[in-house]
Amino acid sequence: MLKKKINIAVAGATGFVGLDLVYLLSKHSKVKIQYLCAQKNLGKKIQYFDKRIKKKLPKLSALSRLNWNNIDLIFLSLPNGEAQRIIKNNIKYNHVKFIDLSADFRIEDPKLYRIWYGLNHKAKSLINKSLYSVSEFQKNKIKKFRIIANPGCYPTSIQLPLIPLLKKNMVNPKNIIIDSKSGFSGAGKMYKKKFTHKNIDHSIQAYGIGKHRHMVELDQEFKKVSKVKVLYSFTPHLLPTYRGILSSIYLDINNRYNITNIINVLKKYHSKNEFVKITKKNKSIGTGNVINTNLCEISVCHTRNKNKIIIFSAIDNLVKGASGQAIQNMNLIYGFKESESLK
Repeated sequence: MLKKKINIAVAGATGFVGLDLVYLLSKHSKVKIQYLCAQKNLGKKIQYFDKRIKKKLPKLSALSRLNWNNIDLIFLSLPNGEAQRIIKNNIKYNHVKFIDLSADFRIEDPKLYRIWYGLNHKAKSLINKSLYSVSEFQKNKIKKFRIIANPGCYPTSIQLPLIPLLKKNMVNPKNIIIDSKSGFSGAGKMYKKKFTHKNIDHSIQAYGIGKHRHMVELDQEFKKVSKVKVLYSFTPHLLPTYRGILSSIYLDINNRYNITNIINVLKKYHSKNEFVKITKKNKSIGTGNVINTNLCEISVCHTRNKNKIIIFSAIDNLVKGASGQAIQNMNLIYGFKESESLK
């Protein structure tokens, strides 16, 4: 295990995700925060934005002031399109690793990235040098990569229960329904400009119906583990609550399996994954147990129809769905305790 501290920078430090990232990193015994970067409010203390942060940290500065020779790793919590440009311009610093919390390196095909995100990729040659990392699935590979693509929040909640079952061909891949609900923080600080429906603070709204950007991410990862094309419907909903995701996944079990088999496979697969908890059968769960944690809680439930089940998966979209998983990925890269600063 690495003994010395690593020097890090956080770009986008004052966003919803960025503040959670800084807060969690401020409690990490193996890192020294050298730079907190933002576009506005330069010179201000981070405590101006988040009173939870007690540690004395550098004041906000512009990314252009960063000395790349003085850092080992940078977290990029920026709008889509920004990280690819920054990484391309600074990949020459061979000692620096990058953890990107946007979608810039999640999609392996730049043509699909262009279609779904409306942006031409500025660092196409670096895509195949990056790793898409749901932490629980990439523990053996992650140390080999300098660029880590942190997954989306919805895909994290969906893949942790579903990927193990698709790998073992335990469920029908042709008829999957995924219904996910998220707090508004998942849309960022400008959420009221993105969602203009009435009574946004007091209502539930379906959005991105049949075309949500995270679908291209799910398509890509499902294809890697299933022998046949996975056909699914995915509908996200915005809730009038700050944080948390609950995904409800409706599945047909293949004939030779039952709900007990499903639970046992998930328990075995995640037996060494301390941030994934499989509950007892038919337990009703919500986001209450996972708020402000890096946990994913999973419950498998019967329905009234034979061979049909519902899997509920709950995470905090800002932690396990973003900042916490980014730190978990960093801990895996450097050989730190996986739960360092996350428990």
